Amino acid sequence: MRMSRRAWAVTAAVVLLLVAAVAVLLARRNGEATADKGAAAPKPALTVTTTTPQAATLPVRLAANGNIAAWQEASVGAEAGGLRITEVRVNVGDRVGKGQVLATFASDTLRAELAQARASVAEAQAAAAEAAANADRARSLQATGALSASQINQYLTAEQTARARVQAARAVFEAQQVRLAQSTLQAPDSGIISARTATVGQVVAPGAELFRLIRQGRLEWRAEVTGDELGRLSAGTPATVTAASGARLAGKVRMLGATVDPQSRIALVYVDLAPLPGPGNGSARAGMFARGEFDLGRTPALTVPQSALVLREGFSYVLRVGPDHRVAQLKVQTGRLAGDRIEIVGGLPPDARIVAKGAGFLNDGDLVRIVEGAPEPQAAAPAANGSAR
Repeated sequence: MRMSRRAWAVTAAVVLLLVAAVAVLLARRNGEATADKGAAAPKPALTVTTTTPQAATLPVRLAANGNIAAWQEASVGAEAGGLRITEVRVNVGDRVGKGQVLATFASDTLRAELAQARASVAEAQAAAAEAAANADRARSLQATGALSASQINQYLTAEQTARARVQAARAVFEAQQVRLAQSTLQAPDSGIISARTATVGQVVAPGAELFRLIRQGRLEWRAEVTGDELGRLSAGTPATVTAASGARLAGKVRMLGATVDPQSRIALVYVDLAPLPGPGNGSARAGMFARGEFDLGRTPALTVPQSALVLREGFSYVLRVGPDHRVAQLKVQTGRLAGDRIEIVGGLPPDARIVAKGAGFLNDGDLVRIVEGAPEPQAAAPAANGSAR
């Protein structure tokens, strides 16, 4: 009886050991199968949307720097010397019209001299009338012989002399009228006062500058370009200028510089300016530094979203998605900016499908899962934010 129980116990232990061994073997086989299945279907590194390059027409712009200056400046000074300024009516920054009085001078002396000249004219006219009467009488007596030929000539000469004195007196009178008119200093043209040296009580010398005037208030941008760039511009080329104050102005090339500086190889381009509508755009002043761009037309281009571009080690890359959903890193050359898109000038086939967003998180050869995104708008003629030389 004892032997049978012992045999039963041994048999049960053997059975348990066999069951445990079978269970361990099955678990190992299941783990290996699961590992093989996972190796056959690797997990994607990222879920992305894709896009293709789009054709667009982008503007070609030439960037330049330069200074804003007055189109023309007029120097306004005193024509009559020795006069004292009694009133100054304008100041720097004032806009004036042609013929507007800028300053007045003391005119008492000039008025007295004008009255004296007027009296001299009257005196000369009276003497001329008397001489003319004497000459008429001499002519009437010439045939009778009552007067000698020399006496007749004296009367005729006195008449001519009296007429000449009248003309001389009138010339002096007109000169005094001019001097009196010069007692008010007037603007030779419309414009903006840019400088003033006139002060009340000042006695000015002839030709002394009292005001400086920006004619018609016109400003110009004197852009600096290289000799090579000069050939791309012509009179009438439009430009957009931004002054140091932030003012934005519309410009048009008026004239190209006649020479190129032999040291710097820089030429000047003269651009007429007009403020664009908007607050603060009238704050441009002569002497300000300004940067601008010339509009040279439009050319076709291949563009991609800026979000698709990856900068690595100083170079630009995009990630091209292959048929197996793995990405390949392509080095590209970029060009102009157009809103949120950038021009690709080399390194990318026009039919390539690339990662639209999140490319910075991927490496060459990574597996991605592609989802359909919202359709991109066509960029037929986007506004350019950059420049190309």
